[in-house]
Amino acid sequence: MSVSATIPRFRSALIASSTLLAACCGLMPLTSMAAASPDQEVSIFAFGAGSTRSFDFPKWVPKMTAIGLTDLRCYGVGWGCEPEQGKFNFKITDDRFDYLMPQNVQPGILLMGHRPKLLTKDASGKPYDKPPAGLPVDCLPEYGNYVSKLAEHTKGKVKYFESWNEPPNGTRNSPPTDYAKMMVTVYDALKAANPKAQLGMAAKSAYLYYLDAAIKAGAKGHYDYITLHPYEILGTVITHPGTEPIYLSIASKVRKMLAAQDPAKVNVPIWFTELGYDASRGADKQGHALVKAYTMGIAQGIACINWFEGMDGDSGPMGMIDGKGSPRPSYTAMAQLIQRLGKHPGYLGWLLLNDKHYAFVFQGPKSTVLATWTATTAPDNVDFGQPVQIVDPLTGTAIQAAKYQLTLAPILVDGVPDKLVALAKSNKNNPFPWGGDYTNAKSVSVTMGEKNIEKGLHTQSAETIAADVVAYGGNARAGTVPGGTVFMVDPNFLSYNRVCPAGGNDDRQRDRG
Repeated sequence: MSVSATIPRFRSALIASSTLLAACCGLMPLTSMAAASPDQEVSIFAFGAGSTRSFDFPKWVPKMTAIGLTDLRCYGVGWGCEPEQGKFNFKITDDRFDYLMPQNVQPGILLMGHRPKLLTKDASGKPYDKPPAGLPVDCLPEYGNYVSKLAEHTKGKVKYFESWNEPPNGTRNSPPTDYAKMMVTVYDALKAANPKAQLGMAAKSAYLYYLDAAIKAGAKGHYDYITLHPYEILGTVITHPGTEPIYLSIASKVRKMLAAQDPAKVNVPIWFTELGYDASRGADKQGHALVKAYTMGIAQGIACINWFEGMDGDSGPMGMIDGKGSPRPSYTAMAQLIQRLGKHPGYLGWLLLNDKHYAFVFQGPKSTVLATWTATTAPDNVDFGQPVQIVDPLTGTAIQAAKYQLTLAPILVDGVPDKLVALAKSNKNNPFPWGGDYTNAKSVSVTMGEKNIEKGLHTQSAETIAADVVAYGGNARAGTVPGGTVFMVDPNFLSYNRVCPAGGNDDRQRDRG
């Protein structure tokens, strides 16, 4: 007995220890560094820190620069600079930048957690026991002045600013209309103080509905790049092999949304200003997650990924380095990626090994490099057609072989055969397939029985996906924990927004591009 489901298609002192760590990762340490400049090109390989680690940079930042990481998402550097409304003291900001910039670390600034004027009563007139810490929409002129003063003070040092962290998180559930108002204020104040400054518009996870609504509410044109934190999407890839197309589709979905709502901004950079994997789920798995996150990030055109975080802090075991300063496999993996792909990798294209396993090809500083792993839990033998150097990114060890048993653990192939390079280049602009290309399909379906037959509609375990959502903060599309049977629609088929059954009267159906 089988059950079928079909969805129709609608329109739709640390330097010494750092040197040792770099040597262990197969890299030469950075012995001399020029001071950072806001005009230097941002690398996709970047790092971040929670509030704990933003106060002890000397303890761990040298270990990041030792492997070539120089772009940092700063958390809290603008805090405390306006102790009284209209009165500014930038000592905290200056102290941190005075440490970071001589080491060639380019910091950004997260604009969050500051309220120039505190509310004393709620909407009903009842006094607050503790003033709220949500969006400062009650004092936008004062907040704009704060942004202006901070931007003016850091002019020539900072280029990238990010407006809030993961809204609607940390906003006391403020609607997108409030975020839009704040974006307009921040953008205008920032550009007036520093015309070269770039402002990121943010959303939790890959919550495109929120961005869509904020743009419609007035944020249109008032941003320079988009920032997302797709933790649970990456977690799903690690937990459910074969779901890579969901992660690979994030950038294309953002651009579909921008094409529909703000065409002039359709090609703005997309950043993942936080992305990571909990090492308590397995230190090797964290390393695998890092390699896959950056490999597929580059492939879809993400401009920068700030791995969260450099060293364990207040978010638990998320660091490439643990709380005692010891490197995890993810640290070595990051070092290997930077060494072999370069800080600004050249993406050449993709191919499917044995017609099912994604492989991504890059032009590195010295040779072509291929990154690959299995799309299933079962190992599979692959034949590269000639001897190649196969590198384990978690250790840096390399072997020479023409054939290899591929597993979920990613490998780097240094010196890719010309035949595979040519195939990857021919696929570069083609959509990433998921059991076929459903870009122009009229419908997608799954037939469930002794063996599921998936044609663009995929099934996965709700229980384990829900665990990823709880661990990393919100569903990829709507921010709710899934329950029951989970169906995943091929990203090339599904638009970025909600759709309704044929004949429905939901306006969102007409919005679909």
